[in-house]
Amino acid sequence: MTATAGAGDARATLTILGCDGSYPGPGGAASGYLLRTPGTTIWLDAGSGSFANLQRWCDPAAIDAVVLSHEHPDHWSDLESFTVVCHYWLHRHGVPVYAPPGLQERSYFGDDDALAWHTVEPSARLRIGDVTASFVATDHGPPTVAVRFDRDGPEPGSLAFSADTGPDWSVEELGPGIDLFLCEASFTKEFEGTPGHLSARQAGRMAKDAGVRRLLATHRWPTVAAEPLGDEATEAFGAEVDQAVIGKVVEW
Repeated sequence: MTATAGAGDARATLTILGCDGSYPGPGGAASGYLLRTPGTTIWLDAGSGSFANLQRWCDPAAIDAVVLSHEHPDHWSDLESFTVVCHYWLHRHGVPVYAPPGLQERSYFGDDDALAWHTVEPSARLRIGDVTASFVATDHGPPTVAVRFDRDGPEPGSLAFSADTGPDWSVEELGPGIDLFLCEASFTKEFEGTPGHLSARQAGRMAKDAGVRRLLATHRWPTVAAEPLGDEATEAFGAEVDQAVIGKVVEW
């Protein structure tokens, strides 16, 4: 088990629960990330397979809030399993879920009192524990929000998540001074033009133009090899680009 931040830990960490693009590959999981600060635990996206992995690094009872980027199943469908656990085993009520319009209606448990749904519109800004979350719309099919998290403390930091997006969006919309950018890089340059998604080259170039400090590529299609994707992103970014893998823990 990979170590991650817990109660009383002064670090802020991002743990990768799933990072496969569009569908989980063999032994993989779709988009899911665990954000932990000294005072807050957030589950960011809940793609298929991510809840099983969440339980390896976090007690579901410790989740303070869930943030979902959009309605495509590879980004939220494991919320259903979490609701079952909250309702029947943990007896939790009112766990905050922040999501774009329309997603609650797609959930089998959309009216279950285990969850408290909050509709997130683009340009929303809200507090979740010791974190401020800011949202903007991306270049994707259904309503989709990218999000920036800014944490409190003596050494504040920021993490941005692109969600799914095409090249007509930029992380610059989330403001300057981003320490860690978790950005989709679904494929290499020969697939550019696929609607609603970025190549590694496009992700790297966007991050460089926005002046982000570190770039972490995620959402790679299971059929795309990691090495050429990483090389392409690094060349475009002008610095080493890391890639998301299940269990990776990154401080921010």
